[in-house]
Amino acid sequence: MRSVLPVLTVVAGIFVIWYLAAIWLNAAWAYDKASRTGEELGFVMLVADTWSQDKPKLPAPHQVGAEIWDTTVEKKISSKRSLIYHSWITLSATLLGFALGTGLGIALAVGIVYNRTMDMSVMPWVIASQTIPILAIAPMIIVVLNAVGISGLLPKAMISMYLSFFPVVVGMVKGLRSPDAMQLDQMRTWNASPSQMFWRLRLPSSMPYLFTSLKIGMAASLVGAIVGELPTGAVAGLGARLLAGSYYGQTIQIWSALIMAAVLAAALVALIGLMQRITLKRMGMA
Repeated sequence: MRSVLPVLTVVAGIFVIWYLAAIWLNAAWAYDKASRTGEELGFVMLVADTWSQDKPKLPAPHQVGAEIWDTTVEKKISSKRSLIYHSWITLSATLLGFALGTGLGIALAVGIVYNRTMDMSVMPWVIASQTIPILAIAPMIIVVLNAVGISGLLPKAMISMYLSFFPVVVGMVKGLRSPDAMQLDQMRTWNASPSQMFWRLRLPSSMPYLFTSLKIGMAASLVGAIVGELPTGAVAGLGARLLAGSYYGQTIQIWSALIMAAVLAAALVALIGLMQRITLKRMGMA
């Protein structure tokens, strides 16, 4: 109970601020309607109006909740208006990009740790790659891949991979280098080969760093999948829902897609956290 109470307090505070902000941002439209109809707008009527507008600047939490309920529970999963359908489209690109980014990140990390030339040449480029805004590079990736006949899921996955491989590289390099000199010397006294030192010392030592990096990489991969849907004119996916909502001023739809993306990211990160606890416990590290 002690651990839950602070969380509930913060959540309650966020909801209070959100409701107050909805009144403040939506009040101008409410006063404008009242002045055109000649009605006198009291505080209670103001609150009721700002919390029930069709296209508010900031929708109230209950409006977003009702939209999520309508587009998840009350719609068929196969419906183009279902948030579950759009979430699955985005999730597919996220998982593929995350898998590609994780594989690339681990491969680069092993090369950087074991090869001085890669350490001096590749690592600076890995860091420099993250200075390029993803909104600038995403259309370039999509155009180039479309030019060679690659479209659909893979371009979005490539953008996810671009964002997710970096934390994996940094975390794995740190993890593979975490064994101290005494541990390495002891392995040498046992006449361990380089492969034995990798599989029995360096790789197990890197697991806590790897799982931490995977959590960051998963969240980044989801962002990449959503960003990848924006310049393609996609008709499916959470990015497409955001884009359609912005075109037609459907702020409730935008916020429901954002909340769904946050829930999806939290679930994926929690799944990696569960895998981390199980793996580290079996390895005797938890």
